[in-house]
Amino acid sequence: MGNQNKRQTSITSIHFQSVKNLPIPLSYSQCVLHKHEILVCGGYYQRGCYSYHTRKNKYKFICEYPSDVVLWGHCVVDLIDNNSKDSNEITLLSFGGWTKHTLVMKYVSVWSNSSEINKSQKLKESNNYNKWAPFTDNHNNPIHIGRNGDHYSGVRAVIGGSNNHLLFITYLKDNISVFDLNTFQFIKHDTLPDHNYIYLHCFVSRSKKGQEIRKTNEEKNKNNNEMLLFCWKTGLSIKYDEDNNNFQFRQLLVCDDIAPFNDYAYVYINDVILIFGGWNYSNTSKLVHKYSIQENTWTTFEYISPFPLRNCSGILNKDNTHIHIIGGINDKNMSLPTHIKTKVAIWSDNSHSVIFILIYLFFVIKYKQILSQRTN
Repeated sequence: MGNQNKRQTSITSIHFQSVKNLPIPLSYSQCVLHKHEILVCGGYYQRGCYSYHTRKNKYKFICEYPSDVVLWGHCVVDLIDNNSKDSNEITLLSFGGWTKHTLVMKYVSVWSNSSEINKSQKLKESNNYNKWAPFTDNHNNPIHIGRNGDHYSGVRAVIGGSNNHLLFITYLKDNISVFDLNTFQFIKHDTLPDHNYIYLHCFVSRSKKGQEIRKTNEEKNKNNNEMLLFCWKTGLSIKYDEDNNNFQFRQLLVCDDIAPFNDYAYVYINDVILIFGGWNYSNTSKLVHKYSIQENTWTTFEYISPFPLRNCSGILNKDNTHIHIIGGINDKNMSLPTHIKTKVAIWSDNSHSVIFILIYLFFVIKYKQILSQRTN
């Protein structure tokens, strides 16, 4: 797709800060934000789940996945309840992986005091919180997400729809599906254009909580959901028309620096996607890439992370001021307990571009002055 990217070399590893290590080594982990907590939900052959408090810089144990669940490339999302008035609890949906599972957890903060937990009295009385349970429909029948032939290792998913009731699932090798969380049924299966192979990819929604994009009245009436996907040489804008139940795909620019890689940490913030590290099956990257959605351009930051980043998870804090990068794998294929963070402002700051422009203008003016002197 070409090499239309900018290159910056002024960012170094000093812009990453180490925080408290994970209680256990983790890779292929899944993380969800709840207020000032990052909920770390298992990893490669690790069933433990923990809450990291971003203000206290401490971890607390939540629970373990059931012993019969094998985790490898699973996905966890926050089920958004538009009718819930209790901000102290959230519902997590965990599904997929090499051996598929479908579980939910009603989570109440492990950092809460007893009076705060009492606000979730119904959950407390049922003793049905902070543990994984089967995902069931309104009649208590178990629901399994994924057909027999679907390969859900390395699956990625986002929540969308006019009522946050649709689960958009992208998975091996070039598939996208829509699961209705109200009816507990798939309503759409489709394939990506040009047989684009995807696995452990970047998949984000442009209407993620707190980051709604501006839409025209026509787009609102059509109930359009826009998502972006990057994996190796593939870059796609994916729009789903909820009224007509169909997809529209548009190719996006992928710069040469990131085209060999997948399996990176990523976050979406302020209409920009930041991608950390990656793997090309022989080398692990230390680079950070920034994709501007509005400008359709890439920026590559060189030699910045303190170590190569692969099989790790990226997540923003509550105030969108810091990016946390959790876990990963080293060059010996061993899971790591590492946890680092970096300021969002470092990667969204345009001061480097401004300095470059000022230097360029300075030399242009000097050049014109020299030409003028020679002419005279």
